[in-house]
Amino acid sequence: MTEELNGCVIGIYIANDPNSILSNSIEKIEVSLEGFTGDKHSGWTKPSDGRTKFYPRGTTIRNSRQVSIVSEEELGEVARLIKVDIVIVKPEWLGANLLIGGIPNLTGLKPNTRFFFSGGVVLLITSDNLPCSLMTEEIMKHFPDRPELKNEIISAAMTRRGLVAVVESPGIITRNEKVRVVKAR
Repeated sequence: MTEELNGCVIGIYIANDPNSILSNSIEKIEVSLEGFTGDKHSGWTKPSDGRTKFYPRGTTIRNSRQVSIVSEEELGEVARLIKVDIVIVKPEWLGANLLIGGIPNLTGLKPNTRFFFSGGVVLLITSDNLPCSLMTEEIMKHFPDRPELKNEIISAAMTRRGLVAVVESPGIITRNEKVRVVKAR
């Protein structure tokens, strides 16, 4: 029997500045087979980078990171672990596209897990999303009196940074939309 989870879209974000990790909150997003319309991660292909060490940097490869998804519960745990006075680490600081509530161990979901949004969009998970230096630098900007956070952030986010996905079925995602997650076997 297939195991399912249920969650809700708490936030939608778009990252459209190629020189920044920051994403910006929006109410709804048009989703094509290339990703979130207008997001810098959208597209069929992307240049290889530090995460794709099999290729020389800049090689054109298939884009398996069209959308990034984070969990409200996991970002709350990151904030608790690094001992900052906020409820959750803001998804915008991570360059996230979707903040999902109701799925506390989201980062632990396996590749090939599918997210079925009530409006018809389906996202296929390709990988977990490892912490990076850009994310760490952005979080640290908000806590300039805490230089020790650099190592703490990476450690706290290691299994809580969320997932990356590709679009399997296009449509529109809206804030507060329900999402059914079908776990990969």
